[in-house]
Amino acid sequence: MPTQAPPEPTRPTIRTLGQYLCKMRGTPGNRPPPVAVTEILWSWLGAFLGIGAVALLGHYFRLAGSDHLFMVGSFGASAVLVYGAPKSPLAQPRNLVGGHLLSALVGVTCYQVFPPIPGLVEATAVASAIALMHLTRTLHPPGGATALIAIIGSEVVHSLGYLFVLLPVVLGAVILLTVGLVVNNLGPDRRYPESWL
Repeated sequence: MPTQAPPEPTRPTIRTLGQYLCKMRGTPGNRPPPVAVTEILWSWLGAFLGIGAVALLGHYFRLAGSDHLFMVGSFGASAVLVYGAPKSPLAQPRNLVGGHLLSALVGVTCYQVFPPIPGLVEATAVASAIALMHLTRTLHPPGGATALIAIIGSEVVHSLGYLFVLLPVVLGAVILLTVGLVVNNLGPDRRYPESWL
């Protein structure tokens, strides 16, 4: 029985490359739907009260000469999800609190364990936070920023060590959650959460 020669490996063709590049155009006519004015107002109110509550807490617990420790930048992105897209799976309480908690733990650990090689610690922290959030079903995109803030934050952040996980990260996330529970259930067409688990 004659043996067949193995097939030659295929090379990417212009057609394949063209198909690949066409995927980047998106789906024609697939635009986000318009948002009702009432939805915009509820989102605005929730974000105003949630971020305001975190800022107020930070003002009263601010240490002399320190930065605005309680106002973690990733909370702004969390506010967009919790108040602007409360039905999103990424905005649910498990994701909000769990995503920030795990990402802060990863960020602090990476800062303390890895040598300060530019790019290595930051990349490891964000990538590991994403992987851990996936594994625990707590994916919350602002968590990636929380992990990064634990690395690139000020000396005040670094001096806190693992306390950074609780203050300001978990406490801030719980405040955003509490405001979300109150505000997102005031509107007749709004409901939060969709799921606790």
